[in-house]
Amino acid sequence: MVEALIAVVVTLACLGAITLVAGARVIKQYERGLVFRLGRLRPGIRGPGFAMIVPFVDRMRKVNMQIVTLPIPAQEGITRDNVTVRVDAVVYFKVVAPADAVVQVEDYRFAVSQMAQTSLRSIIGKSELDDLLSNREKLNQGLELMIDSPAVEWGVTIDRVEIKDVSLPETMKRSMARQAEAARDRRARVINADAELQASRKLAQAAQQMSDHPSALQLRLLQTVGAVAAEKNSTLVLPFPVELLRFLERAQSGMGPPPPAGGPAPAPPAADGEGPGADAGGDEDVPAPLDPIDPLGALELGKPGGSVEPAERPEALDPGDVEPADELEQSQRDPEDREDPER
Repeated sequence: MVEALIAVVVTLACLGAITLVAGARVIKQYERGLVFRLGRLRPGIRGPGFAMIVPFVDRMRKVNMQIVTLPIPAQEGITRDNVTVRVDAVVYFKVVAPADAVVQVEDYRFAVSQMAQTSLRSIIGKSELDDLLSNREKLNQGLELMIDSPAVEWGVTIDRVEIKDVSLPETMKRSMARQAEAARDRRARVINADAELQASRKLAQAAQQMSDHPSALQLRLLQTVGAVAAEKNSTLVLPFPVELLRFLERAQSGMGPPPPAGGPAPAPPAADGEGPGADAGGDEDVPAPLDPIDPLGALELGKPGGSVEPAERPEALDPGDVEPADELEQSQRDPEDREDPER
């Protein structure tokens, strides 16, 4: 009898130990526990620590309450200004209602991922390329709102959404590079033109000041010469005012030979047919002046009227070509004697 009683007690103790081990659960600090008894959700959420459930009757589901980092695969789309881009992003979310995250949706991670991809493609189609490249904060906020709206019913809240990268075609990259280069060139030219304008104004003021004080121009000239001579060179550039050259040229052209003392002023040159000497000898032929290059060249008179024609210069004669005097006299005879030699 005693042995049977001891056996029963040992059996009960073993069953209790097995039940205790089977029903014991440990919930971590960042987790929450949901108990389902015979498929029905039990009220209340088990906190972190040690928890007991009924073995073979209850089933516990642990839900992670940490912030989850979910990368969104790169999505390719066409922007509003018809540019093909490829955009990828990342979503940060966490579970705030464990019961809704388990009961309302089958897999809240997969649901958030699909909603993020759909919202990202929608944002790409509604935005322009410049917004994707420069105004990402606004796009991140819009994308966060689009994902967070349906996720609230799943017991999930979106912490933040960030667009990581925007990939462009190579042709678009080259076009944007040329556009940026042209814009930088334009700004450089505008700055240079503004500098030239300010410099011209300062130079005009300096010129006005130097015109009031001519000695300042000479001092400036000496200062420039001193600056050039300070370098180790053997050449000294001395600027010479162009106005001084022009003044000397005008002075030289205005000066003529002085008239003789006590004599009459020289008469102005007479025009054709006027003045003294115009009547006398006016119809005579005036010989042409001699050629300064060949003053000994023969000139032969041409038609009346004073026009002369230069005589052709005789060619150099070879001493062997000179005819004797008797042959020259024979050639100057009467042509009839030459035709009849017997005569």
